[in-house]
Amino acid sequence: MRHYKLIVIGCIVLFLGCKSTKENNTISATYKKNVLFIMVDDLRPELNIYGQNKISSPNIDALANSGITFNRAYCNVPVCGASRASLLTGIRPTSNRFLTYFSSIKKEAPNVLNLVQHLKNEGYTTISNNKITHLKNDIDEWDQEWYPSENGWRNYISEENITLEENGKHGNAYENIDVKDDAYDDGKTANKSIEDLKKLKKEGNPFFLAVGFVKPHLPFNAPKKYWDLYDAEKIELPKNSVFPKSAPRKANHKWGELRYYNQVPKQGQVSETMAKKLIHGYYASVSYVDAQIGKVINAIDNLGLRDNTVIILVGDHGWSLMEHGLWVKHSNFEVALQVPLIVSASNIPKNKKTNSIAELVDLYPSICELANISQPTHLEGESFVNALKNPSKIYKNTALARYHKGETLVADSYFYTEWNKKGKTIAKMLYDHKIDPDENRNLVLESAYNHIVDSLSILHNQKFNKL
Repeated sequence: MRHYKLIVIGCIVLFLGCKSTKENNTISATYKKNVLFIMVDDLRPELNIYGQNKISSPNIDALANSGITFNRAYCNVPVCGASRASLLTGIRPTSNRFLTYFSSIKKEAPNVLNLVQHLKNEGYTTISNNKITHLKNDIDEWDQEWYPSENGWRNYISEENITLEENGKHGNAYENIDVKDDAYDDGKTANKSIEDLKKLKKEGNPFFLAVGFVKPHLPFNAPKKYWDLYDAEKIELPKNSVFPKSAPRKANHKWGELRYYNQVPKQGQVSETMAKKLIHGYYASVSYVDAQIGKVINAIDNLGLRDNTVIILVGDHGWSLMEHGLWVKHSNFEVALQVPLIVSASNIPKNKKTNSIAELVDLYPSICELANISQPTHLEGESFVNALKNPSKIYKNTALARYHKGETLVADSYFYTEWNKKGKTIAKMLYDHKIDPDENRNLVLESAYNHIVDSLSILHNQKFNKL
C-alpha cells in the first residue's frame, strides 16, 4: 500500500490552467478549467494502482494512468462530516472544531469562505450530486444540491433487509442481489452526473461538478455481478487481525458503526465467517463504485471535455478491515488515515506517482491553482501542484491528523501519536514504516528510540499548538 521509492523523471515544463486560443495563438492567463471532483466514502487505497491486487478497480486504475497518484495522501480527521467540512473550508480540525460525523460548516465555520462559495464568486457553475457535505444544506452556495435516495441512506432494496427495518430491527451489513447498477443510489448518481455534464457543456461556463459516491460505506450493498468478481473461498483476513500488545489502549475503539447491524455482536470480535463476508462486501462495493466512476469519466471523454477539465478522485478517510482487530475508521492508525488521491489533467504528466505528502486540507488551494483562480488568504493547507509538475521530488514530508484527543504527526516514514488530557500526555505510539509498515511494533516502548520520540514530540507540539 505504500511506495517510498522515488520515481526519477526528467524536467517537465507545464503551463497549468492555460489554454491556447485559435484567434491569436497565445496563452490566456485567465482561462478557468472545469473541475470534476469525485469523492468516495470510506475508500482505502487498496487498489491495483497502489500495488494491491485484491480489488478489481480498472476505471480508477485507468484514471491514475492518465495522471498523478499520491502514494502518501492523508485525511486530517478520520470521520465523514469533519473530514469533508475541513476539506471544503480549507481549515484544519482543532480540539474544538470539526471532530464528529455531524460537524457543520454553518455552525463551526460560518464566516469562512468555503470552496463552493469561492468558485461561484469566480463564475463557476457549482453542482453537488449525492454525498459531498455530510449534512444536507450545509453549504448554501451550490447552484444545485441533489440527493438520490428515496428509501433511506442505507439504500436497502432486498426484501430481507427492508422487512427487518420495517419490523423495527436493524438490517444486515451487506446486500447481494441481482439488480442493475442504477437500482442503487450510486448508479443513480452516475446517471445524474452524466446528464449534468451534457447540460454544462451546452451552457459553456466553467463548472465544478462534485460527485459523491457513498459506497463502500456500510452497509455493503452492491449488485451481484460485483460480488461475483471475487471467489469467497479466497478472501483472506489481515495478518495483524489482533490488537497489538504494544499499542496503547487509547488507540483501540469499539467500532460501534459496524455493531449497529444485524448479527454483528455487540461486544467482541466477529466470527471468521462474518469477517470474510464483510471484506468480500467491501471489495464488491469498491468494484461497483469503480464502474460508476468509469461511466462518468467516459462521459467527460465522449463530450470532448477532457482537455479542459481537471479530474480529482479522493477518499474522505481510510477504513479498517480487521487490521489491529479493528473495523471502520475512527482511529489514529494509518489504515484509517491514508486515502487515495489521483489528479488527472491535460497539462500534467501521465501515469506517474509521487511520494510527496498531501493532506485533504491541501485540496482547496490546489483546486484554486489548477483552475487558475485566486487562493483565499485564510487557507491552512498548501497547494500540491508542484508535486504534480515534478512528481519525483518531495515538496512536503509532514501531515497532521487528529481523532478526538489523539493527535498524529506524520513525518517522513514516522507515524507518531500523542493523547493528551488536561495538558498532560497520557499515551504515545510511534511506528517506523521503513521497518514496520503495518504498525505492529510501538517503538515508544523501546529505549533505543527515546531520542526519536523526544524529537518527534517537540515537533508534534510545535505543529499542533499552532492550531
